[in-house]
Amino acid sequence: CQFPQEIVVQMVERCRIRKLQLLAHQYMIPSKVEFYVSHCLPEYLPPFQGERFRRLGYVSLCDNEKTGCRARELKSVYVDTEGQFLKLVFHQNHANKYNVYNQVALVAMNIIGDPVGCSDESNIASREKLIDHYLGQRTEDPALEGTCSGKSDHISPLDDLAFDMYQDPEVAQIIRKLDERKREAVQQERYDYAKKLKQAIADLQKVGERLGRYEVEKRCAVEKEDYDLAKHKKRQMEQYRAQVYAQLELHSLVDMEPDVPRPMDLPLQPLIHSSSSCHLPPALPPPQDNSVTENQRAEPVPLEQPSSHSLDVSLQRAPSDQPLSPSHPPHKAQPEALPYDERPLPAVHKQPGAAVEPEKRDLDASEAPRAGAAGEPEPLTEKALREASSAIEVLGEALVAQAYSKTWSFREDALLTLHQQLVDTPVGTPKEDLKGLLRAAVFLIRRSIRDIVTPVFQASLKVLKMLLTQYIPRHKLSKLETTHCVERTVPVLLARTGDSSARLRVMASNFIQEMALCKEVKSLQMVPSYLVQPLKANASAHLALSQVALLSRLLRDLGTDSTGFTVENVMKFAVHALQHRVLQVREMAVCVILDLYRQHRSVVLEYLPPDDSISRKNILFKTIFEGFAEIDGRPTDAEIRAQKRAATEEAEKQKKEEIKALQGQLAALKEMQAGAQEKGSEAAKAKSPDPDGRSAAPRSPPEAAENPGLDNLCIFCGERSAAFTEEGLDLHYWKHCLMLTRCGYCRQVVEIASLTDHLLTECDKRDGFGRCCRCSEAVPEEELPRHFASKDCHPAKPEKLANRCPLCHENFAPGEEAWKVHLMGPVGCTMNLRRTCLLLKAPAPLQGKGPDTAKPGTSGLKAGSKIPTPRG
Repeated sequence: CQFPQEIVVQMVERCRIRKLQLLAHQYMIPSKVEFYVSHCLPEYLPPFQGERFRRLGYVSLCDNEKTGCRARELKSVYVDTEGQFLKLVFHQNHANKYNVYNQVALVAMNIIGDPVGCSDESNIASREKLIDHYLGQRTEDPALEGTCSGKSDHISPLDDLAFDMYQDPEVAQIIRKLDERKREAVQQERYDYAKKLKQAIADLQKVGERLGRYEVEKRCAVEKEDYDLAKHKKRQMEQYRAQVYAQLELHSLVDMEPDVPRPMDLPLQPLIHSSSSCHLPPALPPPQDNSVTENQRAEPVPLEQPSSHSLDVSLQRAPSDQPLSPSHPPHKAQPEALPYDERPLPAVHKQPGAAVEPEKRDLDASEAPRAGAAGEPEPLTEKALREASSAIEVLGEALVAQAYSKTWSFREDALLTLHQQLVDTPVGTPKEDLKGLLRAAVFLIRRSIRDIVTPVFQASLKVLKMLLTQYIPRHKLSKLETTHCVERTVPVLLARTGDSSARLRVMASNFIQEMALCKEVKSLQMVPSYLVQPLKANASAHLALSQVALLSRLLRDLGTDSTGFTVENVMKFAVHALQHRVLQVREMAVCVILDLYRQHRSVVLEYLPPDDSISRKNILFKTIFEGFAEIDGRPTDAEIRAQKRAATEEAEKQKKEEIKALQGQLAALKEMQAGAQEKGSEAAKAKSPDPDGRSAAPRSPPEAAENPGLDNLCIFCGERSAAFTEEGLDLHYWKHCLMLTRCGYCRQVVEIASLTDHLLTECDKRDGFGRCCRCSEAVPEEELPRHFASKDCHPAKPEKLANRCPLCHENFAPGEEAWKVHLMGPVGCTMNLRRTCLLLKAPAPLQGKGPDTAKPGTSGLKAGSKIPTPRG
């Protein structure tokens, strides 16, 4: 159904409503229920009359997923308002696997309040009278609240809906009666009797809960068709009930005091009930009886969970064999039990002598027996005679009267009779008679397509299908007659695709699709012309969605070659549908465009905006363009981003592997150096002195000649020094090496040649840097626009043609050796502070941010940082 749904409840008179209670269904749960109240109700309720109701608020209901849809939620709302009409607005349901048709339901509703019986003047007079009498002054005392006007703010727990959920209905009635007696006894100061009643009520509440459990077990046994168990539970209930009544001396308790008549219309406490002792009896409606025999009770609704007691809020019976009071009038048996949906609500009292009219509605074939066999249809009105004059001349007044009847079975019989008459028409009938019969049949079919009763609608489709597939081909009628059938019926069928009934929508859509594919209709190319009409702004969501879905299906079946569909009319319709207010319609229009693009690539693009960043800000156009790319086999934006991300990760992985390999080579060189030194020392020990006292050193091994000692050599700048021990090299790297520098953001020592790559990929602050597209250097993101516009940004040459210094921002000769010349030469980089300090023979100042706290012998690198390695 379409949401929101509304229910208006009328109370028997104007009331002061103090509490509202709703018991939700276990799986047909609305997401929200709004409450409105009004003092009057117009004769009809068009949408513009909604302001007659005053909004009280709303309650939200949980989706019941935690309980697996096996419990029912009870919502209680405390209000203080007056009115006679209460409107409940149900919003979209919670989706779950049990609620297949997206329905909403309420198991029970309870309205608690008091009738507005006393005028304001009498209330004021009573208040002033009580205050003057007891206090002698005109100040208001809160202790008198609720006693002056018969309106108490106290709500009895017996009025609560939760009380009836777990109580046996018969025991609940007795508890309410005893509670009334207890209040009367307290008013009459009969405290012993009130104490006895109080104890009886407490015991009966436990008894009622136990009997309620027995009732649940009995109904579950009936559902499982275990009738032996159900019979046992029934007998157990009767025995336990009789035993408890005897133990509590219920009869003597009830019969000790004469009964005071009160309305007992409903098992739940009526709206009139008040706990105030000053409640005036004349304000009550005349007492009525609500007792029915067991055979006349409404059939109980099967329980869908063992733990929840289904509330029978209308027709429960009082104990017939144990009357509560001899002063009750004799019971009046009701003629029949009301259906579940028509049971009266707790706050509504049936008026004396008021006849209950069954709701007038059209029935489905499964809801009521057909009545077409008995009686005659009502005669045609003057208006109907004028309207159907041409059909009467051909088909006769009796058949047309059946088609115009208010009884749906007569209307269905008329169409079935017409169908048989068309089938029995002989082949040799004159063309004019055949045409007249066809046009008369189309007139009745057009009227019947609008019928809200499903069997009548189905019969009209049956006759129309017979006309198109059998009658016209068999009698070889011209295309003009087929055109007449399509023109008169397709617009009405399209309107039915927006029906509130999903079943009728599907039937109408499928029939239109079948009609369009029919050989006689397909050649006319008429159905597509109706489907490509632009969607109206005020059309229902169902109608718009059905039209777009039907166009999509027929476009796949028929194509655009001489079928009534063209690229132009379909694209105009689809682009217009992209602006529809309903999301499903817009998504279906996207599917139509993509289907059409598979057949006509470039032509479709003419009706869409260009594929640029501005258009892609619209999520629909972005979806369309990505769909185009997928159809063409091109990567989408998401795939391109994924490829770039994968390429970046692969490059980082490869770089780490290269660094690891270089570190391995460095370790191997150190091992070779250690081996050479060890061999050299052994050779020195083994040499012998010559006659002149000089020792002849043996020839150096080739390894020692080819691999001089690396411990005293800086692998970056090539400087050799005896001070370059392991600690001395660390100090050299940290402060003095002309080929290295410290990053000003992460304090890591890096090669000047790789400073740009370090800032973009390795630095802790790498997310804040970007590469300038002109000079290829790393610049902070927030400074990129200013840097690009400044004169200091000089274009960088390709790497094969020149190197780029990140310190002085100048281009120089390519190659590894060129870096040493630029950074260490006398006319090299002027921004290399280590070089300038060396030239001035001054201690090297610290580069980067923050003071230098590194001590000699430490590398100055952060924990986990790698020892810098030479490039290449």
